[in-house]
Amino acid sequence: MRVLVTGGLGYLGHAVTLELQAAGHDVTVMTRGRTDAKPPAAAELVVGDIRDRARVAAIVRTGNFDGVCHLAAVTQGRESFADPLTYWDVNTGGTLNLLLALDRFKHERQPARFVFASSHVVYGAGHEGTLAENLPLQPNSPYGASKAAAEDIVNAYAATGGINAVVLRVFNLAGAAGEVGDTDTARIIPNVFRAISGQANHVMLNGDGSAVRDFVHVMDAAAAFRAAIESPSAGNAHIFNVASGHGNSVAEIIATSEQVTGRHVPIIRNPSKPEAQSLVADIELITSKLGWLPRRSNLTTMISDAWAVWL
Repeated sequence: MRVLVTGGLGYLGHAVTLELQAAGHDVTVMTRGRTDAKPPAAAELVVGDIRDRARVAAIVRTGNFDGVCHLAAVTQGRESFADPLTYWDVNTGGTLNLLLALDRFKHERQPARFVFASSHVVYGAGHEGTLAENLPLQPNSPYGASKAAAEDIVNAYAATGGINAVVLRVFNLAGAAGEVGDTDTARIIPNVFRAISGQANHVMLNGDGSAVRDFVHVMDAAAAFRAAIESPSAGNAHIFNVASGHGNSVAEIIATSEQVTGRHVPIIRNPSKPEAQSLVADIELITSKLGWLPRRSNLTTMISDAWAVWL
């Protein structure tokens, strides 16, 4: 299968490309022009901004793709409050541009298989406990709202038969893909590593660190994208959580990081924030429908893999 991976030079995009190549697929990576990363060997690289409708159409026309994994996005929740228009432009408008390009050539080829990388942020912060795909969406940031709107666009177009679509709501990524790890300082594990390695003075911890969140190994997430694009589907988009199905607290992440690295994590404690105590995904649907399991998403493995490429 010829597959286009938008945002393919990113942390998840690199993992998805590796996974698709390992399964024998021919991968083209689309980037808006990053120079700080390279795609895996044998992957074709094309340059184009997802906001450039004409360029996206040209890439789709010449690529003659059987499938698309759409990962290109901006993903910082706090930043999205300061710059909401960019989030709507990239996450929602970019998805629209890609679907318009596929629609333009729908009479010349079979409907493409389309896998959209959504996020658990579409659920919002108003839920507590287990998050299942049928919960009402309550996004509480422009980032979450832009992803939820993109899901609506994908679902509406899939209902016409123009694409065979799967939406994957990815939870908190961790671990590493090959030599590529997570460097996003908005996430807890890179912040812990920065404190351990002396790049930061400490980790800021809200309260006692007992809030529980669901973390998934980036290569497990990549395997979910492969399973989704290889799965025959038609009509309305199928929506699945991609997560471990169990939670870990920030305190557990710090303790496991100290155990794995043999180094102390300096901490400064802030007052507790009003937030859900536990947010863990229900993964029964993706397990039963796609046969996917999070095989590497235990905390020790995720932190060990991430630390190995951080050094």
